[in-house]
Amino acid sequence: MPAFNPRFNPLVEKLSPPPVPSVAAWGRAYDGSRGPLIDLSQAVPGYPAHPDMLKLLGETASSTTFTGYGPIEGETELRRVYAEHVSEVYGASLGLENIHITSGCNQAFVCAAMTVAGPGSTVLMTEPFYFNHETTLAMLGIKTAFVPCAAENGFLPDLVGIEAAITPEVRALALVSPNNPTGAIYPPSLLEAIFKLCREKGIWLILDETYRDFMPAAGPAKGGMAPHTLFSLDGWQETLIDLYSFSKSFCIPGHRLGAITAGAAAVQQIAKIMDNLQICAPRAAQGAVAKALPILADWREENRQEIGRRANALKAVMRAANDWKLDAIGAYFAFVRHPFPGKGSAEVAEKLAREAGIICIPGAYFGESQQNYLRFAFANADVPTIALLEERLKNFSLS
Repeated sequence: MPAFNPRFNPLVEKLSPPPVPSVAAWGRAYDGSRGPLIDLSQAVPGYPAHPDMLKLLGETASSTTFTGYGPIEGETELRRVYAEHVSEVYGASLGLENIHITSGCNQAFVCAAMTVAGPGSTVLMTEPFYFNHETTLAMLGIKTAFVPCAAENGFLPDLVGIEAAITPEVRALALVSPNNPTGAIYPPSLLEAIFKLCREKGIWLILDETYRDFMPAAGPAKGGMAPHTLFSLDGWQETLIDLYSFSKSFCIPGHRLGAITAGAAAVQQIAKIMDNLQICAPRAAQGAVAKALPILADWREENRQEIGRRANALKAVMRAANDWKLDAIGAYFAFVRHPFPGKGSAEVAEKLAREAGIICIPGAYFGESQQNYLRFAFANADVPTIALLEERLKNFSLS
């Protein structure tokens, strides 16, 4: 008899190890000689959850109400409250039938991708791309094609380039705005033009808006503009699937809670997938966020302003940091061009962590052509900590 030879799924086996633990290991080798370690790697809130949020989580976690299975689409109250919130944000009319709650936004993307694409079909992405989106598609057997975004265009996609990339195999275009990794914010007019192109071509637009609560300008609730008007356009239900995360706004990434806003027919398809992935998102967190969403609006606005102060602090640092160049910044992220042409981004990032005590993500993790870049998740650090970067960057050398 032939020997038993177990095999891993080749679609999973060929994936690289998760990036964040890899760069964290570089930071553990830092000896502290330049001061405290500055972690600009994973996008996590650099401040704690509000005490009322923690209280609500404690109450719901200790309640028998949330110990059993819940509705696959999410708790009715959270779907209702979030639908009202999204309607206010976008000046549109949305109901709970348009909302599906997920266990984090990465799971929301898995559900969205599986809903509209299958093995062998293609999903378009922009490059630089969010690595978890790319690896999700790869392990599902979904092909990817890329629309390059140039620094001189603010890392925004070009409509001509998108249209040229839409072949018969393409089922969807996946965008992230504010962008991960560059921070670039897609103007409403550009998003509308992209939406209309997708509608015309008969493909889906998957729009990840995880960081929308940290836009530089306040939203409609504070007298500002909506991120876009897509939910008011004809046929949005057959074209748009919108993704969101409660993790950053409420400082609860460990509770894994995200949301999908889509047409009712798409939500019904997503529920089939969710039933097999997890049955329902964490119920205690859903119950807490349903109550927190309306009462913590002012606190979330204060946090938006704080992230703006951190962005301004990083801009000031980069203006003074010799040949380091800030090519894009917005919401949580900055895409920084390092001053070592010809050197790989991983080499630069590893030495920066080990010797300067700055942990960041190499640009190549967001596309092989991004070797000249590093992603700084500046929202992780307060203003005084960001100020420490100036001297460390000025004095950093690969030699």
